[in-house]
Amino acid sequence: MLKNTWLLAIITCAIFTANAQQGLYFPEPAGDWATKTPADFDISATELQRAVAYAESHEYSGPKDLRLAILKGFEREPYHEVLGPVKPRGGPAGMILKKGYVVASWGDTKRVDMTFSVTKSFLSTLAGLARDRGLIGSEADLVSDYIWDGTFEGAHNSKIRWSHLLQQNSDWSGSLWGLKDWADRPPREGGVDDWKYRPLKEPGTVMEYNDVRVNVLAYSLTQLWRQPLPTVLKRELMDPIGASPSWRWFGYDHAWSVIDGYKVQSVTGGGHSGGGIFINAEDMARFGLLFLGKGVWKGNRILSESWIQDATTPSKPNPNYGYMWWLNQPGDRHWEGVPETVYYAAGFGGNFIVVVPEQELVMVLRWLEPSEIGAFVQQVLKAMP
Repeated sequence: MLKNTWLLAIITCAIFTANAQQGLYFPEPAGDWATKTPADFDISATELQRAVAYAESHEYSGPKDLRLAILKGFEREPYHEVLGPVKPRGGPAGMILKKGYVVASWGDTKRVDMTFSVTKSFLSTLAGLARDRGLIGSEADLVSDYIWDGTFEGAHNSKIRWSHLLQQNSDWSGSLWGLKDWADRPPREGGVDDWKYRPLKEPGTVMEYNDVRVNVLAYSLTQLWRQPLPTVLKRELMDPIGASPSWRWFGYDHAWSVIDGYKVQSVTGGGHSGGGIFINAEDMARFGLLFLGKGVWKGNRILSESWIQDATTPSKPNPNYGYMWWLNQPGDRHWEGVPETVYYAAGFGGNFIVVVPEQELVMVLRWLEPSEIGAFVQQVLKAMP
């Protein structure tokens, strides 16, 4: 009995110490999120309200019927069509967390909406969890050593490593679920024949944002985990951080394979042909808070700190991109006046999760005009002491 009491005391002390070291508040599962006033952190309430007003007045200019927005936004892609679920969007909404506490919020933060390429940051995290669990030895490993069904056969595709898929510089060539890699976000110049027969780039040398190749990563991780990725995400991450039961992760209607005798849907890493993660702002904020806490939630290690460090390290071809997180490093997407350690998830239509480690801030935005995100973050930082 004494031994058990002593063990319990050690565990309790360890949890307390971990939380004290982080200095972060973590909300209870499905409970109300604790708030503090800006004054509690010496934040300028006036400047913070200006940031909120900025977000509310710079709503995404596309239609609320996201089927129309998708078809218009990607009309240059040959054969583009909606292949998975789509949901009309709500209005501007968001949250600003300081040390985990809500210091500002606006709109309906409980509304479930599509999140488009913010899904990619969740997807890459499942690769991190696979590495943490020993399913992947290293992201430097060849994917063909794990996935041997022909997806990575050939002189080019056989050279692709997990890191190449995570950094979107694999130049994987082929067709997945009937979609051709070359038809996704094609160059401005040339035509179909030019795109089909272009020379392939050495893996790891050139970043090309491409949802077909992202979905190849999703397919590969599905095969690796031998389970639907939404099941893995729920068990390994979303339940441990107390996320609501309202989020969903969809794939294309026809994207099914058989694993261990069961039909399993392969989900998408975005929503530009439908699908992806549908989620509310509060669950997005929990995800961002986990990263701010370096993978620890209430003293429990959910994700390794080493993975977060690797995921937010600039890739060689693009210093603004890590493992499916955008990075505020010098480059085309650098925000002036914002710390270079800031990183963020970004999705079509103005969906963002922004992490500012120095200020212990997490920002979640829904339906902000995408070009305005840098100005919004700058305005928030003006409010900080």
